[in-house]
Amino acid sequence: MIELLGVSKAYDSLVALHPLDLHIETGKTTVLIGPSGCGKSTLLRIITGLVTPTSGRVFIQDQPLTAQNLIERRRSMGYVIQEGGLFAHLTARGNVTLMARYLRWPRERIAGRAQELAELVRLPADGLDRYPTELSGGQRQRVSLMRALMLDPAILLLDEPLAALDPLVRFDLQTDLKQIFEKLGKTVVLVTHDIAEAAFFGGVIVLMRDGRIVQQGTPRDLVERPAEEFVARFVNAQRRLPDLIGRAP
Repeated sequence: MIELLGVSKAYDSLVALHPLDLHIETGKTTVLIGPSGCGKSTLLRIITGLVTPTSGRVFIQDQPLTAQNLIERRRSMGYVIQEGGLFAHLTARGNVTLMARYLRWPRERIAGRAQELAELVRLPADGLDRYPTELSGGQRQRVSLMRALMLDPAILLLDEPLAALDPLVRFDLQTDLKQIFEKLGKTVVLVTHDIAEAAFFGGVIVLMRDGRIVQQGTPRDLVERPAEEFVARFVNAQRRLPDLIGRAP
């Protein structure tokens, strides 16, 4: 579904991504993970075409991503950013249906699709007619996901979509998102810095550091067969409450 060959990105003397290759399977969930500044969000933005690589090529559904086909390719992708990125002057419905209205979908089709997505993400019945400031953080992310799915894209890209949410809301959304991913069977690329979240979602985890891919594999691969010391340190660095309780006197 997505292939990057020799892709790099530099801003003058600052190298955000060193040349790398990455193959993302159709219909699978791939999680990009790593410490802040490792290049995972830059990599995601290169896939969307929001950032142009310094070198290398990006292929979407076996077609090279170019300036000429960028708009067409973007319509095959849904993109969810941290905190939703909703337009404050539009209702949830207005945000969700914006591109469909731009493409002049029939009103009945737009209304039906919006209602279908509201049920899919479990948005309250009156949520579509509220403005973003009238919605909770979790509801805003549900609306953002609806907007990303409105055109029924083959690819869903999410850049730390749950990072700003409190733990209980985050837990519920993680569960709902995983069920949605499994139900829709889309190709999903998700960026996070949380190893537990990556393991929860991930079929494949891509661990990055300093603009390079350090290891790619299943959660079990990273835990049991770390490619280098950094992998083991990263996996073990995020403490979990059950472990802390177990060690407490």
